[in-house]
Amino acid sequence: MDRSQRKLDHIRHALATAETGTNSFDDVSFVPNSLPNIGYEQTRLDTEFASFRLPSPLIINAMTGGAEATTQINQKLAIIARERQLAMAVGSQMAALRDPSVAASYQIVRKENPHGIVWANVGAEATVEQAQAAVEMLAADGLQIHLNVMQELLMPEGDRDFSGYLERIQRIQESVDVPVIVKEVGFGMAKETMLKLTAAGIKSIDVGGRGGTNFAKVENKRSAHPLSMFEDWGFTTVESLLEADRDIHAQASVMATGGVRHGLDVIKAVCLGASAVGVAGALLRVVHAHPIEECLAEVDGWHHQIRVAMTALGLVQLADGVNTPLLITGKTAERARLRGRAVEEWAERR
Repeated sequence: MDRSQRKLDHIRHALATAETGTNSFDDVSFVPNSLPNIGYEQTRLDTEFASFRLPSPLIINAMTGGAEATTQINQKLAIIARERQLAMAVGSQMAALRDPSVAASYQIVRKENPHGIVWANVGAEATVEQAQAAVEMLAADGLQIHLNVMQELLMPEGDRDFSGYLERIQRIQESVDVPVIVKEVGFGMAKETMLKLTAAGIKSIDVGGRGGTNFAKVENKRSAHPLSMFEDWGFTTVESLLEADRDIHAQASVMATGGVRHGLDVIKAVCLGASAVGVAGALLRVVHAHPIEECLAEVDGWHHQIRVAMTALGLVQLADGVNTPLLITGKTAERARLRGRAVEEWAERR
C-alpha cells in the first residue's frame, strides 16, 4: 500500500474509532472556590511552552499530510490557527521527505499562516538531514519528533527495529536551529522515558497519552491479523502528567495531548503541570464535518470554557494552576500510587 493511501486510511479510521466518552480526565476534579476574588475579564490565556510565548494554551497538534486529499484539511486547520493565534504542528513529514510530490499538503500550512507558529514533524527514525529538510520545508519555528512504537508494531507495513532512537533524537536536538519537542502519539510516557529525553538535551515533551485517537485501533482496522489485546496499551494523558514530577519539570516544558474534550479538560491538564495542551482528534472531527466559521466558533467556545474554569478557581493566569488543589480518584489514583505518586499531595495543595 502506498503512503498516500495509508494517510487517508488513518483519517478515515481515526474518525470511525473516535473515543469521545469518559476517560482519565473524569478521575480529576477540583476543590470548589466560592471566593475566587477575580473577574472573568481578568483571566489571561497566554502561556510559555519551550521558548514560545503563546497567546493560547491550545495547540493544533499533528494530524495529517502526505496525500493530496489531506491538503484541504491542513488548509482549514491553518486558517483556524491563523485566525485564533494558535500554534500548529503538521503530521509526519516523512512521506514528503521520501516523495516530494506530496510536500504541498504540508506547505499549505505556512502558505495560509505565513506569520504564525508552525512546527514541523518527523519520526525518531529520521536522520539529521531529514529533520533539517522538514524544518526548511515549512520555514518551521519548531520541530516535533514523534514516538509511535506500538503503532508501528501493529501497522502491517510498520517498522520493527527501534534501536538508536535516543541517539538520533540527541543528534537532531544538537543540529537543528529550532526548539525540538518529542511527542508520543497516544500511548503515554513514563518518567523513565522523560528522564532519558531530558538527559539527551530535550527541553520540551508532549506526553501524548491514551484517551484520544487510538492508533492501536486504527492500525488493527487496517490489518488482516489485528491484535486487539494491545488497544489499551500505555498510560493515559493524566497518568503521564502524574509521571512528570518535579525533576522533569525542572528540566523540560510539558505538553498534554490525548483525550482533551473541552476547556475544562484543558484546565485540568494545566493544573496537572502542562504548559500547553494539544488537540487533534476532537478538532479533526469538527473540521471534517463543519464549515470554517463553525470551526472558529468551536475554538472560541473552548477559550470561553477555559476562562470560566479559571474564574471559578480564582486563576488570573494559567501558571497559577500549579498551586490549585486537585482530587485524583478511581483507576488513575490507584495506578499513580503503584508508581509512587502520593495523590493526597495534589488534594492538599495551597
